[in-house]
Amino acid sequence: MRKASSQKPIICLMGPTASGKTDLALALHRMGGVDLISVDSAMVYRGLNIGTAKPDAKTLAEAPHGLIDIRDPAQAYSAAEFAMDAQALIQSSHAANRVPVLVGGTLLYFRALLQGLSALPSADTAYRAALEAEAAQSGWPALHARLDQVDSVAAARLHPNDAQRIQRALEVYHLTGKPLSTLQTGVHEEPLPWYPVRVSVEPENRQRLHARIEHRFNQMLKQGLVDEVLTLRKRGDLHRDLPAIRSVGYRQVWDWLDGKIAPDELSYRGVVATRQLARRQLTWLRREPDLKRLSADDAAVQEKLRDLLADVIT
Repeated sequence: MRKASSQKPIICLMGPTASGKTDLALALHRMGGVDLISVDSAMVYRGLNIGTAKPDAKTLAEAPHGLIDIRDPAQAYSAAEFAMDAQALIQSSHAANRVPVLVGGTLLYFRALLQGLSALPSADTAYRAALEAEAAQSGWPALHARLDQVDSVAAARLHPNDAQRIQRALEVYHLTGKPLSTLQTGVHEEPLPWYPVRVSVEPENRQRLHARIEHRFNQMLKQGLVDEVLTLRKRGDLHRDLPAIRSVGYRQVWDWLDGKIAPDELSYRGVVATRQLARRQLTWLRREPDLKRLSADDAAVQEKLRDLLADVIT
């Protein structure tokens, strides 16, 4: 994107889970003159630390990230709320003559910020009840297959058993006659007040990414992910249908504690769910405009990122 003389930059550092985005963001922070803003729908929640690979307290003290630990797990946090919060932080960063670096893998958040979101209809309780009754008979994969017929883009992003999101996507199509994926790609009526530099760090070797995902999830288990979820459960006001608990990793541990996953399958289920998330993220990234791509497998990726942004971070 060509920058206008009156516009200041923002850096959007995107990529699939376990691709090394946090380390790259920290490398940029060490260059000086930047403010880090998290673009992660799970890191917004307090108490979700191990399973989100949230930077530890020491790292956050040295390199503060905006929009981490801003919500209780019992609360929802929408893409529209993110866009408003991120805009405020961007303005503050620019006012201090610094460059905002937005880093994360929640690509709907990026889209809400950069392109806007169309207004979506309110829930239709009767239609939802009908879908739930049908799912009880046929299973959510059958409804996922129906969604694929009317909104293949949304279906590609969703697991066949992601009941809440499948239900919402079918509901939106039922109420508007338009695919949810189309409505989620609205365009700002006014030009952006800053110009985005979009960078994606992606694996060249998918198997290497899968291996990193497996290693990282097993490390999370060793670091105490189950105990972290047990602490959340002990509160008594949380349940598996909350957005925080639906986060990848947390949902699998929650179900394992409920006996819905075999005792020896927790690692496998968590790894599979994380790989599916990475695949959806990569599918989304293929459609992103003006994206500068770097290889996550390149040993010199930090240097190449710094070179790429040398005229932006001064």
